[in-house]
Amino acid sequence: MTTSRSNVPPESGTDDARSADTERAEIDRQRALANALRNARSASDRDSGTETPSLKLAKEYLSLGGHRRSMIDDNITDVRHWEGDPPEAERFWKERVETLPKDQRKQVEDFLPTINTP
Repeated sequence: MTTSRSNVPPESGTDDARSADTERAEIDRQRALANALRNARSASDRDSGTETPSLKLAKEYLSLGGHRRSMIDDNITDVRHWEGDPPEAERFWKERVETLPKDQRKQVEDFLPTINTP
């Protein structure tokens, strides 16, 4: 018995459609994990001499006790902030990160620890 895969998408609301959504979600989770691991490796490579200004800002913010975390989904970064930051970290974020142009701020946010990984 051979199983063939159809190129026709499953009808919405069927078990097959829900299965396809789960597969897509798993692929998205794997992509987010790979991005987070790549960011973590970059952040931990202190002696390479290749730190970007964005990485330096993210490290400095975190060294001040900052609690913001990034959530990356389909290359869209959103910053979550559940706990208040120490005053120094909050001031640093407002003065040095929030004032950056959007594309540069996103680069800093990409180096924050993510909520997508343990």
